[in-house]
Amino acid sequence: MWFMLLLTAAAIYAFVREKTPLEVTSVILMTILLLYGQVFSITDDNGKNLLDPEVILSGFANPSLIAVLALLVMGQALIHTDSLRFITNLMVFKKPAYVWFSVILILIFVMVLSAFMNNTPLVIIAIPIIQSLLHTAHTPASRIMMPLSYVAILGGMTTLVGSSTNLLVSSTMVELGYKPLGFFDFFIPGAMLAGVGFIYVLLVLPRTLPNRASIKDELVGTQTEYVAELDIAEDSKLVGEKAIEGKFPSLMDMNVKLIQRGGHLILPPFAGHEIHSGDILIVAAPSKALGELLSKYPGFLLSEEEAEVIDGNENKEDDDRENQVLAQAQTRVLAKVMITPASRMVDMSIDHISFHKRFGVIVLGIQRRARVVRRRLGRIRLEAGDVLLVAGKHNRINNLRRNPDFIVLSGSKKDLPVPSKAPIAISVFIATIGSAALGLLSIPAASFAGAVIMIMTGCLNIRQATRAIDRKIFLLVGSMLALGTALQVTGGADFIARVILSAPFANSPLIIATLLFIIVAITTNILTNNACAILFTPIALNIANNIETIGDLNYDLSFIFAVTVVFGANCSFASPIGYQTNLLVMGPGQYKFRDFIKAGMPLVVVLWIAYIFIAKYYFGLS
Repeated sequence: MWFMLLLTAAAIYAFVREKTPLEVTSVILMTILLLYGQVFSITDDNGKNLLDPEVILSGFANPSLIAVLALLVMGQALIHTDSLRFITNLMVFKKPAYVWFSVILILIFVMVLSAFMNNTPLVIIAIPIIQSLLHTAHTPASRIMMPLSYVAILGGMTTLVGSSTNLLVSSTMVELGYKPLGFFDFFIPGAMLAGVGFIYVLLVLPRTLPNRASIKDELVGTQTEYVAELDIAEDSKLVGEKAIEGKFPSLMDMNVKLIQRGGHLILPPFAGHEIHSGDILIVAAPSKALGELLSKYPGFLLSEEEAEVIDGNENKEDDDRENQVLAQAQTRVLAKVMITPASRMVDMSIDHISFHKRFGVIVLGIQRRARVVRRRLGRIRLEAGDVLLVAGKHNRINNLRRNPDFIVLSGSKKDLPVPSKAPIAISVFIATIGSAALGLLSIPAASFAGAVIMIMTGCLNIRQATRAIDRKIFLLVGSMLALGTALQVTGGADFIARVILSAPFANSPLIIATLLFIIVAITTNILTNNACAILFTPIALNIANNIETIGDLNYDLSFIFAVTVVFGANCSFASPIGYQTNLLVMGPGQYKFRDFIKAGMPLVVVLWIAYIFIAKYYFGLS
């Protein structure tokens, strides 16, 4: 038991630190559990090893995990066919006086629909539409992007398929011998929480968010920093320039992070150092500074080959080439492009992708959450939610808008005609959700069949479907299910439950339930929501078993405490790592990590207070 508790603490620490990729930590965790189960077997009365490989690896075949992955595929099909575009277009009014009405309608649409489908596709669809509306109203995107993510999370806590978290709680209940949660079993209390949260998000949250630059201002200049690299050519004016008080005079608007010289790295402070020919400078700079440098000295940022690609000078004479590059540098468009979760570019480096040859645009810098990566730009492996600052012509940027691997954050998104496959995708989605909601098919069967039909009807091909399957979710859920089983078998879950019950103020079911809610809500913001749900469901059920049965309850205690975990684990508001949609809006809204803490913690407290009333008056706890 103590080994499993220690292993759990180490896993949580590794997930929070993010020093190693999440999937690597998951694989290491799974390996330790497999080896432990072989060396130190725990047997039942029949002599069967409760930690044998069949048990440890069973999480990867968990029906709820399969359902989650299938729903991801269906969500990707809706994005690929642009199925929801015509609905959102109906909510967009051209007149500036109705812009805020359009924004509110879209937020309501996202919250309602997120109860029945994966949240990520909805947020991906809504981001460029809302940005275009806010651009018309001359309102900064930072006021609405975080509310967009929050309403998607709130809607997801109302039904069983609203969030992968909900499905995993139900699946864990089945594995522990309990009745699974029904499709609408917690719809009423979930809708109460979502309603309270929506009022806060709509009326209070925008007033507390930072007033950062609008889209127009971002294109002209912003203080948001990007990681970029400067290759110093032999004839560069920077050669021989010495640092004065840690700053290079020609790069005063840039924060030089390191200088790569041959095989050596020079880190700040740079007192006494000068720039040599062949140096590579890794800098953090606002888009305005990079744009000005590109306009004045294109050679600093672009190689000759890249300049030819972006300006279309492949056939120009050598004598005219330099003049052409300098003249056309002024006409280049700076745009921000975000990497989507299902993008083929995830885990690929800029050099590997060959951006300038493949898309005709040049990557000038990368923004990743609030961190600056000390690495050559071309070698940085992209992650979902990364924002790339690119330079290119209008037609090249517009081509990126039609690419499902990216979300173009700059400018407005043109209305697109509804593709021919959109009605098929919508019909399959409605049939899948309807059959699951009515109990005609189980959720895993309905979602898997829906995903297969999406592929068979050409809504997306098999490669696009496999890209939609997030390996991080697959490995994380599989490993955490194995850890949850190990905690249950070794008595670790029961031990944690008894520790919570032994708290001096935990003297009634109502207090214990509200205490569990806030513990789970805090944990889900430092851990992923899926891992949090899997860890705390066995603990919650153990707590329910250790509480004396109370008369006149409308619901079983095990159901109440399981639903408490569902609601608590969905309170992923106070951290960008708590939920994927938070990462998606971080770039467009120019948020920092602390912005989520300031905005999200009050919302968690508001929902906690609302839950206390729900637990008392709806569930009947006292």
